Amino acid sequence: MYGEGERQVYSHKLAKLAGFSPGLVRRDLMVTGYSGSPNRGYDITELSAALDLVLNGNQEQLVTLIGVGDLGRALLKFFHGLWPDLTIRNAFDIDPEKVNRVVCGTRVHHMNELTEVIESEAIRIAILVVPDEVAQEVTDQLLQAGVKSLLNMTHARLRVPVDVYTEDLDVSIALEKVAFFGQEANKG
Repeated sequence: MYGEGERQVYSHKLAKLAGFSPGLVRRDLMVTGYSGSPNRGYDITELSAALDLVLNGNQEQLVTLIGVGDLGRALLKFFHGLWPDLTIRNAFDIDPEKVNRVVCGTRVHHMNELTEVIESEAIRIAILVVPDEVAQEVTDQLLQAGVKSLLNMTHARLRVPVDVYTEDLDVSIALEKVAFFGQEANKG
């Protein structure tokens, strides 16, 4: 909206875009500590800054990527420079052709360096894109190094302590779901 020249936005417009009621939008935005005005709505720049602070915190969060195969490289390319406060700081692999190189602005280290690098940079978030058969072993290494949040893009079901947040993201299941509902929509 800001890029289109708008400087103010009302809750009813945000609600329509999000598919919720204006009251729910206003209530949810109260969490940010920023409030609009009935006469002027929300200042888009100030609202964006308040949302950014809630969603990203006030400091940069560093992420590590484990596995620099085709999907890993695609993720590095996609995320490169996308969010200034959420940065893939480094990556790890065992392939000598990938180690000690920079891929999309990200240094690739050998897995033997994982604990040392993650501990020294205080990284707490990891993306796991490794073969299923080594996923738990790599996860254990990450946890030992201090990682507390994992995006698991393998098919392996990871065993982690209750204080570690894990999000399983299986693209094949998502595609199957889209195909199923697309097929159902075409029937009607």
